Amino acid sequence: MRKERRRRKKKWKIAGLLFLFFLLFLSVGALIVFKVFTVEKVAVTGTERYSDEVIENWLLDDENSWNSLYVYFRYKFEEPKELPFVETAKVTLKSPHTLKIEVFDKILLGRVYINTLGQYAYFDKDGVVVEMSSEVIEHVPKINGLDVEKIVLNEKLPIKGKSVLKNLLTLTQVLKKYELIPDSIKYGEEGNYTLKYGKISVALGQAQNFNKKIVRLSYIMPKLDGEKGVLHLESWTENTTDITFERSG
Repeated sequence: MRKERRRRKKKWKIAGLLFLFFLLFLSVGALIVFKVFTVEKVAVTGTERYSDEVIENWLLDDENSWNSLYVYFRYKFEEPKELPFVETAKVTLKSPHTLKIEVFDKILLGRVYINTLGQYAYFDKDGVVVEMSSEVIEHVPKINGLDVEKIVLNEKLPIKGKSVLKNLLTLTQVLKKYELIPDSIKYGEEGNYTLKYGKISVALGQAQNFNKKIVRLSYIMPKLDGEKGVLHLESWTENTTDITFERSG
């Protein structure tokens, strides 16, 4: 009996010591989390539309955001709140004091002004309206001359004409590829397209040879710096040199 009691007493003593070590471990861990993992620097990359301060305020928005470990795990399991023109953001822990925020902007290929709303409908490479806003985003061309019906966010632009949207998307993607994004794109009579770059208009004609015409345009535009007028590419093909520039006063 005595041996049994001593054995039980020894087990309880060991269990007590283990519990104390466990509490000590938790205390040290908590101390490290609270004292070491503090946000001192936030590195923001990826966005062309918002300042670092705006992004930081967007994601570090509650009373616990001073703790870098908390912020890191929060966005491991939680999607960021919506921010106009931003698809999502990824938060990583570079060091106990440094957070890295990688922002993924929505890819915008054009904007259509909706008079009844007083806003622009911004669309992506698939023609889907991804944002509605009165804000004018730089390097996103305004599309004029479209017959647009009711706009619905997250749905395709309801443009009349089976091939109009397809051709417009082809043109905007080619322009983005060659970094020749205009101020505006006009869809005119008989399906003719006109690009506007400041005081220079580029008449592309109908939806034919867009890629080749834009490649050609990439060589011509630097030579027209400071000019005013209309560049005619309507009839140009690889087999012709039918390109004229009509200067205006």
